[in-house]
Parts: sequence; C-alpha cells; structure tokens
Amino acid sequence: MPEYKAPLRDMRFLIDHVFDFHANYAALGAHDASPDMINAILEEGAKFCENILAPLNRSGDEEGCHFDNGVVTTPTGFKQAFAQYVEGGWHGLAADPTYGGQGLPSSLGLVISEMVGSSNTSWGMYPGLTHGAMSAIHAHGSAEQKDTYLSKLTAGQWTGTMCLTEAHCGTDLGIIKTRAVPQADGSYAVTGSKIFISAGEHDMSDNIIHLVLAKLPDAPAGTKGISLFIVPKFLPDALGEAGERNGVSCGSIEHKMGIKASATCVLNFDGAKGYLIGEANKGLNCMFTMMNHARLGTGMQGLCLGEASFQGAIKYANDRLQMRSLTGAKAPDKAADPIIVHPDVRRMLLTMKAFNEGNRALTYFTAQLLDVAHLSSDAEARQEAEDLLAFLTPICKAFMTDTGLEVTNHGMQVFGGHGFIREWGMEQLVRDCRIAPIYEGTNGIQALDLLGRKVLGSQGKLLRGFTKIVHKFCAANAGHPQLGSFVAQLNELNQQWGDLTMKVGMAAMKNPDEVGAASVDYLMYSGYIILGYLWLRMALVAQAQLDAGEGEADYLRGKLATCEFYFKRLLPRTAAHRAAIEAGSDCLMKLPAELFAL
Repeated sequence: MPEYKAPLRDMRFLIDHVFDFHANYAALGAHDASPDMINAILEEGAKFCENILAPLNRSGDEEGCHFDNGVVTTPTGFKQAFAQYVEGGWHGLAADPTYGGQGLPSSLGLVISEMVGSSNTSWGMYPGLTHGAMSAIHAHGSAEQKDTYLSKLTAGQWTGTMCLTEAHCGTDLGIIKTRAVPQADGSYAVTGSKIFISAGEHDMSDNIIHLVLAKLPDAPAGTKGISLFIVPKFLPDALGEAGERNGVSCGSIEHKMGIKASATCVLNFDGAKGYLIGEANKGLNCMFTMMNHARLGTGMQGLCLGEASFQGAIKYANDRLQMRSLTGAKAPDKAADPIIVHPDVRRMLLTMKAFNEGNRALTYFTAQLLDVAHLSSDAEARQEAEDLLAFLTPICKAFMTDTGLEVTNHGMQVFGGHGFIREWGMEQLVRDCRIAPIYEGTNGIQALDLLGRKVLGSQGKLLRGFTKIVHKFCAANAGHPQLGSFVAQLNELNQQWGDLTMKVGMAAMKNPDEVGAASVDYLMYSGYIILGYLWLRMALVAQAQLDAGEGEADYLRGKLATCEFYFKRLLPRTAAHRAAIEAGSDCLMKLPAELFAL
C-alpha cells in the first residue's frame, strides 16, 4: 500500500504564495487564522492523517463494513479514529462558534479534508456527510433546530446523512415516493425507502441525523413539490440527548466495487417522526446547500485518490529496474535502469502530477471563494463569489473526478502487472475513485447543469464572470519573457470559449438536444482551460521566485516543467472536445433505439 505523506510543500506554495490566504483572511476579518495557526493546523493535520487514518485504509478495504439484523459495524479502528478526530478538534474546525465550532475559514477545513481523503477516503465519508448536514441545518433550520442539532453534530456526538435517492429514481427527484404526513404535534410521519445512503447506519456516533427528501400529501407534482425533513435515528429527549428510537431502520448495506469501508445503506422510514426544515415544497433548494457541499467534496476525491496514487507510482518508478534507456544507460552499476527514465513512464507520471497539482489549485481557488461568500461584508463581493462558485461547482465535481480516475489508472499502469495485485494497493485507489464520477449527480448531470442551467440559463453571465478574470490575467502578462507563449495560448482559448458557447446556444434554440449532445465535452473543455489559467498562475509565481533567488529551486523548476508539459501535452485536448461539440447531435440521435442491439 502506498505510504501517504501530506504534500505540505505544495499546499504551502498555494496558501502562502499563489493565493495568499493570509492577506485574504486579514481582509475578511478572520484574524484567528494567523500564519502560525495555519502552519500548526497543517503540521498536526498531516500527523493525524499519516499516522492514524492511512494505516486503516487497506485494512478497512479488506474488512469492509459488517451488517447484522439492521446493525452496521465499521471496520476495526474506524470508531477509535473518529473519537481521536473529534477529540483533536478537527471536526469543528470551520464550524460556527455559537455551536461549539472553532470558526476558522472554510478553506482551512477543505485543506484538512484533502489530507483526510488522500489518507483514507472511506473513513472521510463519515465526517464529510456530517459537515454537509451541518451546513444545510445552519443555512435553513429554525433557531430551535439549530440549537437542538448543531452543537451535537459539531461535537461529533451525532453524525448526519443526506437521503435523496430511491430505487426507482436517481437524478429525477421529482418522482420520489417517500411521503410525509402532518401530525397534530407539528411533526410529520415520514414513510418510504431510500437507497445508496452513505454513512446511513454505523457505530461511530450516538445518533444519526438524516436529512430526507419527501412529499407532502398535497404537494405539487415534480420537483416543485419536494420538502426536506430532519429525521433522527433517535429522537432528542427533554435534555437534548439521544432518546427514543425513531421509525427508521437499515434494511441492508451494498456490496460495492470500492469504498468498502464506507457503509452504503438502504434506509427504511416507517412512519418515522420528522421535522420540516425550511419551507414546505422548497426542500430541493435547502438540499442544494448540502448537495453543493457534497459535490465540492466529491470533486476533491479525484484529487485525493490521485495524490495517493502518484505517491505510490513515483516511488515505484524510481525503484523498479526495467530495460536500458534508449539514450544510453542511466544506472550502469545496476542490471537495468529505473523505469522513470523511459519517456512513456514520464508521460504517465507527468500527467498525474499535472492533474493533481492543477486540481489542488482549483480546490484552493474555490475554497477562497467560499471564504468570501461566507465572510465578506461587501455584498457585491459576496455575490461575485457566489456566481463564480455556481459556475465552478459542476466543473470541480466532474472534471476533477474524471481526471482523478485517469490519474489512478495511470498509477496502476506504472506498476505494470504488480498494479493489478491487491498487496500493492494501487488497484484499491482505482476502485475507490470509480464511484466519484457517479455519485452526487453523475458527471453527465453535472455537465447538463453547467451548460444548460449555469451558462445558457444565465445568458452567459456566469461564464463571463470567469472569462473576464482570465482576460485580465492574460492582458497583464502578455509578452512575459519566459511564459508569454503560454499566455497567448490561454488567451486564444479564452476567446474561443465564448464563441463556442454562443454557437452551442444558437444551435440549441433550434434543437434542445444540442445541449445534451455538447455538455460533457463542453465541461471537459472548460475544465482544461481553467486548469491552464491556474497552472499559469503557479508558473508565474515560481518564475518570479527563481528570478529573485527565493524558495527551493528544484521544486520551482519542477513547477515550470510541469506547466510546460500541461500546455504542450494536455491543454491541446481542448481541440478534440471542441470538434466533438461542433459535430452536433445528429450523429448521436440518428441511430434508432431499437437498432442498438443489432
């Protein structure tokens, strides 16, 4: 199994130099997030993830979760690790101090989440779902609901879930069958079944708080008739502690390809007592708070698993001897050269490095926007950040998980036949990563959301919010002595982006299928351009530090070399995506459905 080491140098490069979190925190009044505090959080978070969580990753995969008559037991060590996580203050790091949290910026919470996900993705699902439930209750719950649930959730005494999917419907939530009937005491009797519920039942906390989508008896049809309910596993008693068992039970857990240590449950609600959160028939709006949190977290899973895979692959490539270099022996004292000297192995490793470090930059860029949206006193700045987040969220979820899956596949390939063998741990990373493009809205759904709702639905406003940033960046750095050609390449693609969007929009006015036909390629095309912008931001900082004789020269030269690789070998993929978009829907829809099997 790859031995995970938190990439603190790369994290600090982004935090300290590329995005300057410190100046942003000062501007937002987040004075508790001092440089010394941030450094301590990084160091201690790394120790916890490397020493406590990482050793449980393979054993958790081998053991999996146990199901016995409705009771779910997590793998050996998971419950104890959660207790240590809570005791160390990690669970409430970015939570509201009113309810026992430390009140640090969301971006610091995401940095810790990256370490957690890289060291043990399955374990990270349990606190991750809880953070999403906390965000939804905090944003939409009544004062009484916040007082009842948030302190316990923040303290890690209780955990949370998100209950959307039903056996007959996944993405199409408008046809859910779960019902909530009003009761005389103001509560609701919730009845129905939900499937694929991550962390729906386990032994790591005293209570589990389910956020459940259901329909009222007089609800309008479709998504306009969905409400959201808080349904605890145990009803809070008069003292606010876990009391009487509610009418919710776990019917089974799924047997899965990956993330085997994360309990994926079938939950049955049999007249369970629930409490409306937010307005009736506005539940989807409330749930989107949690879903967007989960989508950003899922996007990070591509980065997390890719990072773990790269760390295993780079070590193996330096150790494994195979053949001689085509340009002459590089290790003449050995029987063969290490495989890292071979161009094709370099191609895989550089692809992994370019996506991982680019996706980390995208994560931190997005995290900084979250800070502005949550903490800024400037209404205009908050709205601009929220618009950018709306645009970037589906890209983060889909692009980062698709490229993360590519990275973990490359990592397994670097090992050759050994990568296919369980004892090396590389195949587990592929299995664990495979779910990420599927859940929290498949990547195809994310693409439809991006192109149909966010871009065309805003008449291009959300896209322009980002392309203006890139345009100003390119104008400011045109003619850069070392990076000018890459700036020009990015500027050309940025202009093409708007033209291509207009072309798709015009075609969709005549035939709505054009949106569905173009959407996935459009999202990937967008993701490559965004990473190009972020890679140039990193390269400009690296070049400036080298010129000034600052920083670690080898690390900075590595940044510049990887940026060059990205622009010459990965960014050109945009041309293929553009060609596919311009091909339109005809070739997709021409073959009648009944002829597919012939």
